[in-house]
Amino acid sequence: MEIKTYLNEQLELVEHELAGLMLAANGPFARHIEAMRYSLFSGGKRLRPILCLAAADAVCGSAESRRNALPIACAIECIHTYSLIHDDLPAMDNDDLRRGKPTNHMIYGDAAAILAGDGLLTYAFELLSSASTATLDDQARIRIIQVIARAAGSQGMVGGQSLDMIYESKQAGYEVLHTIHQSKTGALITASIEVGAIAAAGDEIQISSLRSYGEQVGLAFQIIDDLLDLESSIEELGKAVGKDVEAHKLTFPALFGVETSRIMAQDAVGAALKALDSFDERADHLRALARYIVERRK
Repeated sequence: MEIKTYLNEQLELVEHELAGLMLAANGPFARHIEAMRYSLFSGGKRLRPILCLAAADAVCGSAESRRNALPIACAIECIHTYSLIHDDLPAMDNDDLRRGKPTNHMIYGDAAAILAGDGLLTYAFELLSSASTATLDDQARIRIIQVIARAAGSQGMVGGQSLDMIYESKQAGYEVLHTIHQSKTGALITASIEVGAIAAAGDEIQISSLRSYGEQVGLAFQIIDDLLDLESSIEELGKAVGKDVEAHKLTFPALFGVETSRIMAQDAVGAALKALDSFDERADHLRALARYIVERRK
């Protein structure tokens, strides 16, 4: 199956599941939930939930393992969407456009956007601990919640965002750059893959291998993101471009140049594929996703 066909099929699956799990915008909190839904259903690649499902397939490939992973994948997308809402705020990146549409705070205001992000983050953990994941044993559920919480929190995405802001307009080397990107972007990507493997009852060797794959894919994703901010257009990305240079952010192209950065992304994909050597053809979708990440234009 071609990667675009696979992505479209998985996207449809995730959208359908999200629609069934997400709160309805009615009752006394209708406006708040409407703001949550606005960003959650504004499009997007759904890459993190798709990676979660592909990891479950790589471990087991059964309908049951996929069913177990699906609500977890949706919870991860809620967390990712919350991070985008907050990232776009005037106090952060101050973006007016996301996925070709006005950002949340442009529609609902800063305060409501903050609360919409807060709502999505906390609702994600409600999903992870709800009846939708009750088919998993308690030990697996707790481990999944811990992995996602760490990846989303102060030792992961939130910590990475704080470093990203601290080092704006400052000189720093590869170690700082790698820490920022590994935390801000890579942590949740890696967690998406790791929890997919846990949901499919993977053994520790499989989980470790998939974690290594996720770390390399996350690195490649961020390098390409840095390059797209330089080389793409608003029409392609659905958001403003050139913002990293304007804000004097620490990026791979800023530190290594465009061509070296592209080589580094390719090397990361090679390492990701190497991490899958012990897996059979059930991991082919993960292999294709790694190649897609480095070839994407948005």
